[in-house]
Amino acid sequence: MVRLQDILYKCRIRRTTGTMEQEISELVFDSRKAGPGKLFVAIRGTVADGHTYIRQAADAGCPVVVCEEIPEGTFEEVTFVEVSDSHEALAIMASNFYGNPSAELRLTGITGTNGKTTTATLLHRLFTGLGYKTGLLSTVKNCIHLKEVPTTHTTPDAVTLNRLLREMADAGCSYCFMEVSSHAVVQHRVTGLTFAGGVFTNLTHDHLDFHKTFDAYLKAKKQFFDHLPAEAFALVNADDRNGLVMVQNCRARIKTAAIKRQADFSCRILENHFDGLQLSINGHEVWCRLVGTFNAYNLLNIYATAIMLGAGEVETLTELSRLQAVDGRFEYIKAPSGTIGIVDYAHTPDALLNVIATINAIQAGNGRLITVVGAGGDRDRSKRPVMAAIATENSGLTILTSDNPRTEDPEAILNEMRSGVSAERMKNCLIISNRREAIRTACAMAAKEDIVLVAGKGHETYQEINGVKHHFDDREELRECFGLAKGV
Repeated sequence: MVRLQDILYKCRIRRTTGTMEQEISELVFDSRKAGPGKLFVAIRGTVADGHTYIRQAADAGCPVVVCEEIPEGTFEEVTFVEVSDSHEALAIMASNFYGNPSAELRLTGITGTNGKTTTATLLHRLFTGLGYKTGLLSTVKNCIHLKEVPTTHTTPDAVTLNRLLREMADAGCSYCFMEVSSHAVVQHRVTGLTFAGGVFTNLTHDHLDFHKTFDAYLKAKKQFFDHLPAEAFALVNADDRNGLVMVQNCRARIKTAAIKRQADFSCRILENHFDGLQLSINGHEVWCRLVGTFNAYNLLNIYATAIMLGAGEVETLTELSRLQAVDGRFEYIKAPSGTIGIVDYAHTPDALLNVIATINAIQAGNGRLITVVGAGGDRDRSKRPVMAAIATENSGLTILTSDNPRTEDPEAILNEMRSGVSAERMKNCLIISNRREAIRTACAMAAKEDIVLVAGKGHETYQEINGVKHHFDDREELRECFGLAKGV
């Protein structure tokens, strides 16, 4: 139980009614979870407005309601707290309720369009390898040191986030690495957290269904760096044209990382093969098991972050050489025939181009690349024809297929993708809506030296169709096509 006055510390309160002498057992923003002793926060969401459920929460026994507008009517024994922004208030209250756990950890946030999951996950593995108890908050999974916790969003809601951080602190974790999505910044999910550092990977076309414009998307990312404290570090990719934009007016200690130009942390790619990368990072050579230029950037960010958090150079390089790819990120599967299958989460134009360019550079004309790719429903539609164009212009054969259509018609999504394919490229393009059949067709058409890239879903083990998640794993499908046992 926590006193209401303590929970409201630092909240921007406009007015209150009722008594502040309340003891709160839980914070909720879903009226179905309302009950005695619980504080209900009315959130204006994209689908529903929590203010319409205030009566329901009060009738369920909630003694306190935090909202942006106190409703009219009689609410016996209910204290109302009117705030300027419920999302912001919820995040601050969640941090207060759980005793500001982020201040007990060295919390590093990783943001950008691509590379967040790999960077956060491998930093967790690296610091675990260095002997520290470490937390992870990512798209693929959350970890309280070695204990895995299911995940549903790139960045959890503010209450879940602070609860997990409290569990990490109580478990003795010294560090935590978390993905920070643009949605989370705009919706104040990370407001009130104490960050030791922030990392910017890159910024490309994505999430315009939510942000509407690229400028709004950029500003959402920048907002994260705007709020870093002076004692924190801000590491940005200087090769990205938006890298230094992120840290304009940033109070934190600014550091740069780059492969193409001079930077505080620099990297040269000495060798790039399907079995790994030979890198020179700040003059130190290291062999890593990850593949491709995009992973060279990830590894550079990981090295730089570790150094700025106080890790030793030799120890960091040693652990860097031991790191393996994250599930569904350039995951490599080889058939007995010699055909190579690669599963990657690439679901943006830039990510898809990076993966395809990496494969083509390493393959060097030996065999052809067969790319299987789709686009998610109920998401940014403008990237669909762009992704199809990238796939068909850079692959020997492309099969356009269904991804997670969600509530959209798969055929309509494929028609939008097809609009980006030139008449000339359509000669080497198939359209197979059924994803399983598309993967099987690609494998059946692949020769010994060919590579089959299955892009878009990566680590996901489901396909969402009309609101229902059906089991589907690209890696399982490839292994079955290759005649391999599960896990091989």
